[in-house]
Amino acid sequence: MVTTSAPASALDIPRTHPLRARAVNLAEMRAMVAALDGLAAADWTRVTACEGWTVRDLATHVVAQYEELARPWLLVGRAVLGRRRYPRLSPLHAHNQCQVDARREVPPHAVPGLLARFGPRGVRAVERLPGAARRRIRLSPLFPESKELAEDSMDYLARVLVTRDTWMHRVDVCDATGRDLVLREHDKEVVGQVLLDLALDWSGPPAFLDLSGPAGGRWTLGRGTPSVVVQTDAVTLMRQLSGRPATGVVEYDGARADVAAFAAARVVF
Repeated sequence: MVTTSAPASALDIPRTHPLRARAVNLAEMRAMVAALDGLAAADWTRVTACEGWTVRDLATHVVAQYEELARPWLLVGRAVLGRRRYPRLSPLHAHNQCQVDARREVPPHAVPGLLARFGPRGVRAVERLPGAARRRIRLSPLFPESKELAEDSMDYLARVLVTRDTWMHRVDVCDATGRDLVLREHDKEVVGQVLLDLALDWSGPPAFLDLSGPAGGRWTLGRGTPSVVVQTDAVTLMRQLSGRPATGVVEYDGARADVAAFAAARVVF
């Protein structure tokens, strides 16, 4: 049995407060703009960890995420169009592909400016919607996959998921282009919310997470003495939890079955 001192439980990580969510969302949006600014022409056509998507495709999807917060009728319209245009894809993936299709003619160098334009608009639009209304609006009627989320609500989308999605795609951009991933103060909040969602759905063995890097920290999953220790960089673990190919090493200490249970864990990004 592996033993270690027990830090705070990941279940004790607080859900991002709406006021904090605004700051984190804007910070991540600006970080994504910075990652896209100055990309060479060849960079925009590089393949990413998102199957079938280039850097350009991924970036226009991110633009559309914020655009749809400001113009929700576009979200509904693309969701309906996606079911007709891509019947073999899941409703969410079909919708996302329509987001990409909508800006096929936009020059790649214009994409960072579009994100800088629609990002703040989307954040402001969400703020104008009362919290009670955001919590009542369900995503699953349009996207049945949303039932797998920690919370099936517009509030969760706006406070947590849009930022997380943008963050992970910034990682994708840096992975595809070789750019350094610049981590700032807000990145730790994004990682913390992923770990909270992991903890809320955790039914595996008690685990101790020792995550290095600026976005890292030490947490436990489950109750009781940890039977598996996980040591890695925080970003490397986020890639694994999202189902992306590994680019770093995750070190485990524990019984084979317990290690396998953790290695199979996934969180929706």
